Amino acid sequence: MTYQQTLDYLYSKLPMFTRVGAVALKKDLHNTLAMCAKLDNPQNKFKSIHVGGTNGKGSTSHMLAAILQQAGYKTGLYTSPHLKDFRERIRINGKMVAKQFVTDFVASQQEIIQEIEPSFFEVTVAMAFDYFAKEKVDIAVIEVGLGGRLDSTNIITPELSVITNISLDHTNILGDTLLEIAVEKAGIIKKNIPVIIGEKQAETEAVFINKAKAENSSLSFAGSSLHIENAHQKNAYLIVNVYKENQLIYSNLALDLTGSYQLKNILTVIESILKLKEIGYNIPDESIYAALKSVKNITGLQGRWQTLSKNPLIICDTGHNKAGITEVMQNIKNTPHQNLHIVIGMVKDKDISAVLALFPKNATYYFCQPNLERALPVKELASQAAAFGLKGKNFTTVQAAFQKAKSKAIAKDLIFVGGSTFVVAEIL
Repeated sequence: MTYQQTLDYLYSKLPMFTRVGAVALKKDLHNTLAMCAKLDNPQNKFKSIHVGGTNGKGSTSHMLAAILQQAGYKTGLYTSPHLKDFRERIRINGKMVAKQFVTDFVASQQEIIQEIEPSFFEVTVAMAFDYFAKEKVDIAVIEVGLGGRLDSTNIITPELSVITNISLDHTNILGDTLLEIAVEKAGIIKKNIPVIIGEKQAETEAVFINKAKAENSSLSFAGSSLHIENAHQKNAYLIVNVYKENQLIYSNLALDLTGSYQLKNILTVIESILKLKEIGYNIPDESIYAALKSVKNITGLQGRWQTLSKNPLIICDTGHNKAGITEVMQNIKNTPHQNLHIVIGMVKDKDISAVLALFPKNATYYFCQPNLERALPVKELASQAAAFGLKGKNFTTVQAAFQKAKSKAIAKDLIFVGGSTFVVAEIL
């Protein structure tokens, strides 16, 4: 098969969560273990950091990878979903996996793929692990796909487990309370492996404390041991001072990821780096400063409060659940503009009412649906939005909605594009 035929095969033949939702998920780690056993267990041949959580795990993973790479480590990075190119999921030192590797891997695994019928995600995880082992990375940052306990990535024994936060998302799969979701996320905590929790939350704190105790794992809550003062925007950067207890440990740290939610993520990242240094990693301060200033360049990260153009200002963000959209709305409030235009599409298996309730009534809406089976039909979205006083026009494609918003906006307006990762992907 050619590279394109290989991708078509992966997308069409294998159950894919982004396309069809929960029916694509497997209920255990059997398939991933079987595929990796056939590959001589590549997951045991490289060191790793495992990053889970509801929101912020993508940004956190990219920041950690950028810092490790800047410190001189050959760094693998596995994330999902991709926005433009399948190969974004698997990178080493910021460079995407070669098309030839993808083609050769799928060709060599045809027999077991036909035999066990794995999901798209299971195949992709095995591919990433095989690539990192063959390329002999010093360390790989592995982002959890969904949940933790039964996620395909959860066959690694990492150097460090990181959980950013817990909020309501994928409730049809992970449970509809923060407690139930926390139990699933805590499933990545391993015996004697230190764990960093980003945000301390009253409802979930005990879950992590008890799980860490049971596994004899040291536990740190980044949001408790670190804090930020004097955060402000300067040019294209978010500038922060990071304190541990009352001591300033990083002064005027400049982040090229400027969304307000990065104030939470950066604490998780810094606490993780402090722990890695404690267990023997050589990560100079200058590497931290240099990496955080150019995460997007180093790792290729996109879609996080990303400015697409100015006059009018066009910004996209992949936030798609209640906690994520709350942060997005705060960013919109903090961004000077005359009129607000919102291009929005969603997928079916989200708490749509809880999300729509957060959007402002004084905006012009361009309702659309991303091009996938899980997409919420645009008429349904517009109808539910109307119940919250959100008014606008319906468009059958994301691009049509986006073009109309651009034609209506004047120089001082703000166009925001979001509601779903897949809407952002189509714009990019």
